[in-house]
Amino acid sequence: MLVEKNFLSKIRDFGLNTYESKVWIALLSRGTSTAGELSDIANVPRSRSYDVLESLEKKGFILMKPGKPITYIAVAPREVIERIKQKMEEESNERLDLIESIKSTSLLEELNGLHSKGIQTLDATDMTGCIRGRKNIYNHLQTMFKNAKKSIVISTTVEGAKRKADLLSKSLVKARQRGVMIKIGSPLDVQSKEAKELARSGIYKKTKPFSRFCVVDKREVLFCLMDDGQVHPSYEVAVWVNTEYFANILEKSFLNQTGFC
Repeated sequence: MLVEKNFLSKIRDFGLNTYESKVWIALLSRGTSTAGELSDIANVPRSRSYDVLESLEKKGFILMKPGKPITYIAVAPREVIERIKQKMEEESNERLDLIESIKSTSLLEELNGLHSKGIQTLDATDMTGCIRGRKNIYNHLQTMFKNAKKSIVISTTVEGAKRKADLLSKSLVKARQRGVMIKIGSPLDVQSKEAKELARSGIYKKTKPFSRFCVVDKREVLFCLMDDGQVHPSYEVAVWVNTEYFANILEKSFLNQTGFC
């Protein structure tokens, strides 16, 4: 049976390898069949067909019908999708439970202890990092906001302000509730719904284009290296540094030029 490569590739998204995909498609076309027949139809070596069928049965794609010879019945694709979805949800919940359980164990304390000791031995030039991809950049910003104790200063673009209102406003509000002073500037009009959302977390001001950066506690700086209107989110690049000297210079320069009170 000839099957297009693109079709096989899509079937592998179900979590099947090439042989499993071929055998399952062959069985779907027949409804019920033996291992030998499926081997010939799918062009899969007979020495592998039983292993493949056993794997498909365990994954819930087919049913085995005892007899001589043994025959196999295909499960309806609609039902297969539901089974895959259920399995993925169960595995996801198990992993989440495992991660949550680690929080209450001594392992996390030991890991944090190692991290703290490692940081103490570093100097300012070591406390830098390059972050690639907008998703990773925003994840790092969330971490910075979560750990902020005194202040957060953000300079961004119109589209950047809209994204932050959508993705980071909750983190910023929580920081404000802890007593963190937050100042955000961008060219986005103050009457826009996104600007009003950002204003819930602190002081928002419409500013001229300045740069794309964030300063936390006058120590941590994350600044983007590219124009967000000219780069794909996957290719965004930001640099994170932990240095009071640079953080203070950047923050003061921004606040003075934009007239923040």
